[in-house]
Amino acid sequence: MAILNFLIQLAGATMLLLFAVRMVRTGIERSYGASFQRVMTEQQSFVQASMVGVAMAVVLQSATAVTLLTSGFAASGLLAFSTGLAIVLGGDLGSALVIQILSFRMDWLIPMLLAVGGYLFVKTEAKKARQLGRILMGIAFILISLRFLREAMDPIRDSAFLPAVADYLARDYITAFLVGGALAFVMHSSVAAILMCVTLVQIGAIPFEAGLSLVLGANFGSGFIPVWLSRGMDISARRIPYANLALRGTWAVLALFACNITLRSGVLDVPGSGQMLVTAHLAFNAFLLLLALPFCGRLQPLVERLLPEPEARTAAAEHGRPVSMLDPRDIGNASQAVSSLKRELLHMCDLVDAMFRPTLELYKSGDKDQIRAIRAMDGEVNECLYRIRTFVAAIPTESFGKQNAKLARDMMEYAIRLETAGDVVAKRLTALADDMRKTGASFSKEGWSELVQMHEGILANVRLAINVLISDDLESARLLSQEKSEIKRVERDSRKRHLRRLQHGESASFETSDIHLETLRAFREFNSHISAVAYPILYRHGQLLETRLIEDLPQMAMDERNRSS
Repeated sequence: MAILNFLIQLAGATMLLLFAVRMVRTGIERSYGASFQRVMTEQQSFVQASMVGVAMAVVLQSATAVTLLTSGFAASGLLAFSTGLAIVLGGDLGSALVIQILSFRMDWLIPMLLAVGGYLFVKTEAKKARQLGRILMGIAFILISLRFLREAMDPIRDSAFLPAVADYLARDYITAFLVGGALAFVMHSSVAAILMCVTLVQIGAIPFEAGLSLVLGANFGSGFIPVWLSRGMDISARRIPYANLALRGTWAVLALFACNITLRSGVLDVPGSGQMLVTAHLAFNAFLLLLALPFCGRLQPLVERLLPEPEARTAAAEHGRPVSMLDPRDIGNASQAVSSLKRELLHMCDLVDAMFRPTLELYKSGDKDQIRAIRAMDGEVNECLYRIRTFVAAIPTESFGKQNAKLARDMMEYAIRLETAGDVVAKRLTALADDMRKTGASFSKEGWSELVQMHEGILANVRLAINVLISDDLESARLLSQEKSEIKRVERDSRKRHLRRLQHGESASFETSDIHLETLRAFREFNSHISAVAYPILYRHGQLLETRLIEDLPQMAMDERNRSS
């Protein structure tokens, strides 16, 4: 009975720890995620890139999140392989710093974090204040989960069960290494897994030797997480996680044998404390960064040979043909047809995303070759729409089923919105960038900052729209709809501030007034088209009103007369 009670308490503490880590990361991504792309892609040297990785991992509390963000930017062509790998290696060190911070006993902070975080999340309406409340509450939950974990160990610490397991892991360090790797992968969080190991060593539940092997295994296992999560991405996105796994895995295995041989020989007398385990984890990642950083550029040819581009895609690119995800043989099978349509829509989303990302860069450079490339991509988007329309028109509605036929029509309507969004970029934003080049005008500092903020927010919404398309998740659809309203507010506020600058006589604002206002309108329209993927999901769940208009006008007039009398 004691063992069953222990397992239940351990599972509860572990799930709370995972939830809390995710809660903190979600709050940070929703508040500041739109700025991550600019910060991560403007670095020049490997040292700068690794420092950005350290900072990003500390902010996100997850090296996995940094790796996936980096992979996405690499797939979009915004980040070179070598720079991306340097960011990921820095992210691993940043994740170790997070563990150092959270390993301190800070139970006295819990009531304050819950009080302040709860107030901000429940009582405030401002987006960033609410997300700050989410972050503070998530940190409080991390501390609570660690306290639960320590308390769960107390009843069995002196029993025969835990010492037997601990002694076995201390003797068989290879098994402990594999257990640590499996623990990190199953929990999908190296921070949570290593915090658990550190806590077990702190309270004396397992010896330091077993904890060290578990932590090294968790470092190895954490490298598998982004490899698994990026398995559906393009090969260019998957190269960075695989390279990181190879480096971490090799270093972890070497460190495992070196550390255990040293400890068993008695050459070093290491104090077996939880803090020493955290220090060992920090040293592991710091040495990995120092050793691997000079080789980031040299690894690219090797990784490209091991993970080449698919032959079909390469051949299609050589002949100038866009790659289609639609197979006419899928038309007769409802589930396969819907899956094919989703894949084609995801391809369209990637194209539209790639078109929109460099728009603000064009305002500065006016690069004609890049403008031509964006307009060429618009042709690919149009071709995707044509294929989707032809595919949906060929679907036999009688055998397809009413629900699946409706889903296919909804996806075709979203394809139309994506094509229109592509036109906004190709026909309006590139024309405005060309006007900027011809006139040689430049935005005011405040005006440019407002455009950058809006651009970053829309990029975040594009990623969220892709998640909604894949998952059909109601909560994500609601969030996307809310973010659409947020972009409208940002556009409205920027327009008001711009007019205020005109009233104050700022010359830069006068020179670019038409372009600034037209860019705001184009950004808002683009975001509206992208966010349309949420409407069918909201409508199906009764979360969308048919109209905002008051239907019964005579009754409203009568009520108004009664109030005035």
